[in-house]
Amino acid sequence: MIEKVLIANRGEIALRVIKTCKALGIKTVAVYSDEDYNSLHVKQATEAYHIGEAAPSKSYLNQEKIIETILSSGADAIHPGYGFLSENSDFASKCEKNKINFIGPSAVSMDLCGDKMQCKAAMLKAKVPTVPGSPGLVKDVEEALKIANDISYPVLLKSVFGGGGRGIRLVNNDKELREGFETVTSESISAVGKSAIIVEKFLQKTRHIEYQMARDKHGNAVHIFERECSIQRRNQKLIEQTPSPVVDQKTRDRIGELVVKASEAVDYTNLGTAEFLRADNGEFYFIEINARLQVEHPISELVSGLDFVKLQIDIANGEPLPFKQKDLKMNGYAIECRINAEDTFLDFAPSTGPVPDVIIPSGPSVRCDTYLYPGCTVSPFYDSLMAKLCTWGQTFEESRTRMLNALNDFYIQGVETSIPLYKTILNTDEYKSGNLSTDFLNRYKIIDRLKEDLKNEKIEKSDAALAAAIVYSEYYKSRVESSTNNNSNWKNKLS
Repeated sequence: MIEKVLIANRGEIALRVIKTCKALGIKTVAVYSDEDYNSLHVKQATEAYHIGEAAPSKSYLNQEKIIETILSSGADAIHPGYGFLSENSDFASKCEKNKINFIGPSAVSMDLCGDKMQCKAAMLKAKVPTVPGSPGLVKDVEEALKIANDISYPVLLKSVFGGGGRGIRLVNNDKELREGFETVTSESISAVGKSAIIVEKFLQKTRHIEYQMARDKHGNAVHIFERECSIQRRNQKLIEQTPSPVVDQKTRDRIGELVVKASEAVDYTNLGTAEFLRADNGEFYFIEINARLQVEHPISELVSGLDFVKLQIDIANGEPLPFKQKDLKMNGYAIECRINAEDTFLDFAPSTGPVPDVIIPSGPSVRCDTYLYPGCTVSPFYDSLMAKLCTWGQTFEESRTRMLNALNDFYIQGVETSIPLYKTILNTDEYKSGNLSTDFLNRYKIIDRLKEDLKNEKIEKSDAALAAAIVYSEYYKSRVESSTNNNSNWKNKLS
């Protein structure tokens, strides 16, 4: 049985794992880079070990150092969180060879899930519908051109080894395809050191709907309902909710059966996510399996009443699932907003630096997973995600209202955030009516509407500091565009 877990991650997900381990009486081992020596996960773990420089390649991606730390610390299991090494089959294999319990799928299954082409072939064999496109890898740009013309534009060029929205390019004609082929190839090589390209039909006005799945080492599998993840920017999720406004119980059961088939097709164990695109005609198409815990898992916990990290540890311990599909019931509605350190008005440029003060929202059915505390720092070396703000309600409207109140209460000093963007989105009629799609931001001109909200002073007085920060970012943008020192107008506006 697992007695001591090393968490090969940082930030809020490391803290999330520590919380469950503490509740189970399991000791925890934190690892940290030069940049993270003052981080909360270092302070809250049972033990903490320095593993290298700030750059991920010198610390959180340093497989040898992490394996060495596991062995020297006496940890008998590892939780990878998400990102970093969480979907690296080579690392999972090294853990297996060193008899370290990897809390996740097997290396073989992870390798299959990570190869989009092999995974797609496995889904087709299991009769799980996939997006129309190339039957295998395309060997060169000429073959990609032929397939694109056969299935008709627009199409997506996708790296088999991509993930998290990287290595994907939408192209509308032959010229864009030729240019995009080189870009996707280089992005893939830069991200994972190798490249292989597939071509898929781009389905317009789609929804991104994913299903949480769990399968134990005894072959028992269930789905734990769906999450609507359609509000995105450049294939990066911003707001998630469950249940989806367009999934009724009959559809939930039908797609859920496909999810169970998908987990069996790749011999998946532990928790994972099967992702689908839902076309405007209501058809679902499988796109990939994420072989790890998802960023947005808290909202599924809120509606299911389950602790997913505990479930992961139990499965890793060889225990059977403690429930069957018929035992799982969906209760209420939940929403998650990813609070990112980004300047919405400067093309979502990263915003980093000290956070002198922060006020974390709380209240009935409000959950905030975050690494923030007064005096912490948002690092330029890592992902921009600072917090995951979640709310639950008996109705969608109750959950939405709680989220707006929580966003109003969330105060983060020192860096730009995505909070104003989410307030505008949650107040739109399109969001309230569930009229969502993966191009939501562009389709409904959300950034322009955000600017109007600021102009018309719809941001509350409690957001004065935040509003000033937004105006200040416009000031910087004007400097870049005009390359002039004549900023008197902006100084007047700021004052």
